[in-house]
Order: sequence, then structure tokens, then C-alpha cells
Amino acid sequence: MLFSHRGLRLVTLVGLCLVGSVSAQTYNGTGAVIPDNGEPLEIPLDVTGLAEPLNSTDFGLEQVCFTIFHEWIGELKISLVAPDGTTVLLAAAQGGPNQQYSNTCFRQDSPQLITQGIPPFSGTYKPQEELGIINDGQDGNGQWLLQVVDSVPGVNSGSVIAWAITFGDEPAIPFSFTSSNLPIVVINTNGEIIPEDQKITAALGIVDNGVGNLNHPDDPFNDFNGTIGIRIRGNTSNYLSPKKSFSVELRDAFGEDLDAPILGMPEESDWVLLANYFDKSLMNNTLTFHLARAMGNYAPRQRNVEVVVNGEYMGVYALVEEIKRDGDRVNIAKLDPDEIVGDDLTGGYILRVDWFDGLDNGFVSPYAPVVSSDGQQTYLEYRYPKPEDLVPEQKAYIQAYVDSFETALAGPGFTDPNSGWRAYADEASFVDMFLINELSRNVDGYRLSSYLYKDKYSNGGKLHDGPAWDYDIAWGNASFCYADSTFGWAYAFGDVCPEQSAQIPFWWPRLLQDSLFTEAVRCRWNELRDNVLSPAYVAAYCDSVANILDGAQQRNFTVWPILGVPVWANPVPVPATYAGEVQELKDFMDARWAWMDANLPGSGSCLPMAVSEPVTGAIEAPFPNPFTNGVAFHTLSGSPVMVKVIDPLGRTLLKVGPFQGTGTLHRVQLPAELAPGTYVLVATMASGEFSAFRLEH
Repeated sequence: MLFSHRGLRLVTLVGLCLVGSVSAQTYNGTGAVIPDNGEPLEIPLDVTGLAEPLNSTDFGLEQVCFTIFHEWIGELKISLVAPDGTTVLLAAAQGGPNQQYSNTCFRQDSPQLITQGIPPFSGTYKPQEELGIINDGQDGNGQWLLQVVDSVPGVNSGSVIAWAITFGDEPAIPFSFTSSNLPIVVINTNGEIIPEDQKITAALGIVDNGVGNLNHPDDPFNDFNGTIGIRIRGNTSNYLSPKKSFSVELRDAFGEDLDAPILGMPEESDWVLLANYFDKSLMNNTLTFHLARAMGNYAPRQRNVEVVVNGEYMGVYALVEEIKRDGDRVNIAKLDPDEIVGDDLTGGYILRVDWFDGLDNGFVSPYAPVVSSDGQQTYLEYRYPKPEDLVPEQKAYIQAYVDSFETALAGPGFTDPNSGWRAYADEASFVDMFLINELSRNVDGYRLSSYLYKDKYSNGGKLHDGPAWDYDIAWGNASFCYADSTFGWAYAFGDVCPEQSAQIPFWWPRLLQDSLFTEAVRCRWNELRDNVLSPAYVAAYCDSVANILDGAQQRNFTVWPILGVPVWANPVPVPATYAGEVQELKDFMDARWAWMDANLPGSGSCLPMAVSEPVTGAIEAPFPNPFTNGVAFHTLSGSPVMVKVIDPLGRTLLKVGPFQGTGTLHRVQLPAELAPGTYVLVATMASGEFSAFRLEH
């Protein structure tokens, strides 16, 4: 049998690709035109005459072969679907324009992954998911499908020329997952495919036998055991990564949201399983969240876990909190639809700078990014309340508030502390997110998955930047737009990639024109550079996580054999080992820290830190110093004394009193979550006299 296309003669698929098997049975399928509207092409192949069920020991599925021509094969997502619905991704996002899959075969025992191949991919490759999961004891007789999806509809066209599947005595063997030192998350969808656009009902169980004890996937579920809603999440990651991330919603018996604690994290209903496929260190996101929390901010808590879906081992994931309003997450006021006047209307809100989704889910800023020659705009998406829960008055309010912030920032008096941008935004949060995004050189920073939140007026009411989210291609892990460079500013993204549709909001270049803001950045850097933002601190964190993940990462990269293989958007050369990936992260941190330390603007003359001795005698020196949870001091006068504690940015963290009494001992409890650093305690009397002391924590 010969196939001809555009003058090219192809040998029979089976004749080229069949290897090894003695008693092989091959079935040949037909070709078809691939729809150019995003709908899947499903080419059926009826299999009959198999005498025994498919298994992984003596008889089962061995290989799949096809020839496909397409004007841009990298747009294609190609999967095999078994009669029982089990689906295996063979290849996605491979190749480019005017290329093809020519007699391309897939075997589980191939030494070369399809992502390592070169078009036209003639030969035998390991698929992007495991063929062995099909050999699960099912009856192989029935209808099989080759499923092909053009993920970029309306642009290019092509056809499947032919395809074939082979069964024999050298079946694909699935990976065997028996135990882990990490908690194990087990998901069962009862045969349903997990979709992208809506959650389906499934069961979730978590095994966590405690530190020092092994967990097994068939152990009793002792952390959580219940019903969930689950869907695939992600944009670029969903299209380019065969290892999917998931949004998970805990549910009760009636299908309603169920708040429950998971793996020691505070109770909530919404969680995320991050696949971290592009990040082979498996820690870019969790490192960033850890640093943000160490700086004193909220960032999602997380636990590293191993995941099993419908009996298939999926690898190492980060189970993290989804960003949402909650007393233990983004702690802002609840906003109900009937709260449309007064203080109630002013909060809380969560927004996200992201891609424009074409729906009425947010609003476009009237202020274009600095780089906007191609019509780029800044789009802010409603995240809390959800777009469908916001009433017109609330949409109008938050849009007007952001507009006021932007107008003040863009205006000539933008540095004025009373009428400029600080009247609308919390400076400290913008300082911290600037340092996080710049230290990690996050190529998506500021412009994508960038969160903001605002509480109601009676709770402070200003716009805050954060929490941190989406850092898998940060820390030198992206090959485009100089993202792997340890020099240069991430906020100057438009200077190196002006053609990108998602640009940095004008806020950040404008903020860097405010000398008080740059001083605040330098002062905060000086406070943190030798502790939680130091290379030594980051290296210790990376080493500790790598030690915990040692066994799990080996299993992860067995089923996802991409160590040493460039996947989007890895810079090259790619480390060949997991230890090399971790070392590359630490090396990037060392060089990036040094460049920022030498190039951050600002003089570092941090006024709150300038006080070294008591000015007058309101109180004696507080003790202990350094402090852990609080300090004590003696008042020196019978006059009332008010005490406040100030951080290096001039923020008042605590104001208490009055205290009085000559020689009287008083104690002040300080917030337990304070980041390590230097603080100032100021004691003031009614006469205006005061004492000021440095406090180390």
C-alpha cells in the first residue's frame, strides 16, 4: 500500500515502523482533512480479532504510527483514544511551518522523546504521555480514534494521510508508582475526561502519613477524602504542556463549596495543582511564594505532592492556595451585590492585569502602556467579586478608583504625598512586588497574572499590589525577551520586546521617576539584601527543597523525560540533571542579586533608620534587643507616653499607649509575622518630646 501527497511517495507505515514484536497484529486507518475551526478530528479505526485483553506483561498495545501534512504542524495536538475512553497525548506543539510528520511512530520503549526529534520526525519516538496506561486489562476490540486538534484555528490547514496501531507481545509498560515521602493526591473522575472550560465532579483523596513515614497510593485517605469539582487550568501552559495544571474546588454532598483544611493549610474550598512542567527545578513558583511571605506579605501557601489521576501517575505538583478573598488569604472585606453606597461600596476588590479575553470580565485602562505603537492596552480583569456577581455600581466604583490612581500617577504632581499617587495606592506593596519581580527577572511580571487588591475605606482603602503569582518561567527560565539575562530591568520589557501584545502598565516606569519611591525601594532592599533576599538564604531554601524532592523528581522525570531536553521556553543549553537545574537556579540568583545590588536607584538614606540615640528622656532603652515577640521598657516621667513602631519604609506597624509612671516597667507585644530586619520604636509625650531607638528582629 502506497500513499502519495504533493508528489512525495511514502512507504507503508507498518513496514517502516514495526520493530521487535514476533506476533504483532497491525490495523491500518484512513486519512482525513483536519478541521480549521478548532474542532477535533476523530478518525475511527475498528479493531477486531484480538484474542486476549490488553495488558502490560505478554500482550497489548505496542505502537502507533501516522503521517500528517499541515502548513504549521506545531499547531497540532495529536492523541490516541482507546475503546474505553483512555486518552494518551502522542505529540503537541512540535515542529513549525511547511513541515510534516512523515511515518512517525510512537513506542514507550523508544530512547528518544518526540520533543527531542527533528521534523519530519521519521522514525520511532517516545510519546509525550504514556502508552502503557492503555494496557490496563481492557478489551482492545472496538473502536479506536486518532484525535487531531488544530489549536490555532482559522490560519493553516492540513490532513492526516494515514495512521496505524500495532498490538503484540512487547506491550507498552506503564510506570509503577508505589510509595513517596511526599503526600499523595489521588483523583478519580469515573472515566470522564477533565475539560478546560468547566469543572466536572470527581473524587479526591489525600494520603499523608506524616514526616518520616512513607505514603502509598492505596493507603487510606487520611487528610481529605471527598467530592471535588475539577478542570484544566492555564493558557500557554495548557496548550504547550502535556502535564496539565488543575483547578480544584472542594464540594459537599449537595455539590456546594466546602471549606476544609488541606495538608496543614487553612480551610478553604478552592485550590490549584500546579504542574510546573516548564520549570524543571520544580520550585520557581514555590520559592517566590516563600520569599514573598518571608518579606511579610501574603502569598499562596503550598505543599509539594505527587498526583495520580484515574490510576495514572502524573508526577510532582505543587498544591497551592488559589488567590481569593478570605481571612487567611487576601484579607479584605466581603462585598455583597446589595452593597452599593457609602463605605460598603469601597471594598473589597481583587483585580488582575492580564490578557484581554474578549468578554465583559474587566475593563481597559484609558492610559496606554509606555510601549503601545501597535495599539497595546492595559486590561484589568475582575477576580473578586466574580464578573457575574458584580453589579454596575461596583464595576463603576472600582474602575473609577483605578482611574483616579492612574490619573494622579500620570499627572504633574504625581509625587505629592497628599494628592499624588500615594493618596490611592499603598507604596509598600508596590515596593515589595517591584523587588520580587526584578530579583526573579519575571518576564511575565507586571503585565500578566499580576494581581491587585483593595479593601474598603474604613480598613485603609488603598490599592495594593500583589499577591505574587505565576513565576514558572521566571528566575532565568525563559529564552525570549532577555528573560534569562541577569542584567537589565524586567519593568523595561517594552524596550526589548515592543512587538509583544501584553506590555507593562505605564505605572512602573512612572513610579521609577519618583525619587521618594526609588529611595523606598533602595531602603527596603538594604533591609532584606542580607537576609530573606540574599543568595545564601535562597540557596539554603533550594537545597532543602531539592533534598525533599530527591526521590519524587526521579519519578517525575521518568514519566516526563525532559531533563536535558529544551521545552518551551527553556534557554539552552539545558542542564542534563535535576541537580544541574537546581544549581542553574542558584547561579542565576547569585548573579542577579549582584547586578541589582549595584544598580538599584536611590541613595539608601533611609530616614527612619537614621535615629541611633534617644533624643530626650521619654523612656529608657527597650529590651530585649534584638527582640523576638515583644519588648519592655521603663517610662521616665509621670506624663503619658504614646509608643509606635515604624518599619524601614516609614510605615507605622503598631501604635499603643498611653503609658506613664516614673520608673514603671511596661511591655509591648509586637506582631509575630514581622520579617527579620531593623525597626524604629518612637515614644512621644504630649510636650512633643520623644525618644527613638533602633530595634533588631
